Amino acid sequence: MQTQRKCGWCKGDNLYEKYHDTEWGVPVFEEQTLFEFLTLETFQAGLSWITVLRKRPEFRKAFDQFDYHKILHYNSQKEKELMNNRGIIRNRLKISATIQNANAFIEIQSKQGSFSNYLWEFVDGAPIINLFKNSADIPSSSPLAVTLSKDLKQKGFKFVGPTIIYAFMQATGMVNDHLIDCFRFKEVLLKR
Repeated sequence: MQTQRKCGWCKGDNLYEKYHDTEWGVPVFEEQTLFEFLTLETFQAGLSWITVLRKRPEFRKAFDQFDYHKILHYNSQKEKELMNNRGIIRNRLKISATIQNANAFIEIQSKQGSFSNYLWEFVDGAPIINLFKNSADIPSSSPLAVTLSKDLKQKGFKFVGPTIIYAFMQATGMVNDHLIDCFRFKEVLLKR
């Protein structure tokens, strides 16, 4: 039986493969999902993505399903609770950044109508389609990620460096970085 070709980075771990096969690179426009990915990418900084994926269900519980309106009102007691939660990545700076990012996220919504509108304007409303044949060719950042990172920082976001933002762009389908021989490359194209 012939198996489908897929990007090599996810092979060998069922959770990683499921994420690759169903989510990674699919264009995301829903506000709460965008905030979830932005938050998860923040916590991923300095760690592997699989570590974050394995903790994702606990992150959802701990951060009220990534309801940024609730997160905006987290107080020092809630921060302490999060710091004691062994189910998530316990990093005080990243927890504080998530609360600050909720505020900045809502601020953008109030000015742009939605965070999605703001974000997708950076790619003229359509994903950037890359044509990579090898994983080694996929960059860890891009000039656009640098631009978006700077703009987010100016708007008050934390932990949004170019590498984190490029990973966010890949995850949310702003960039299609599936290898061209990966079965998801064409599937994701059809979802734009």
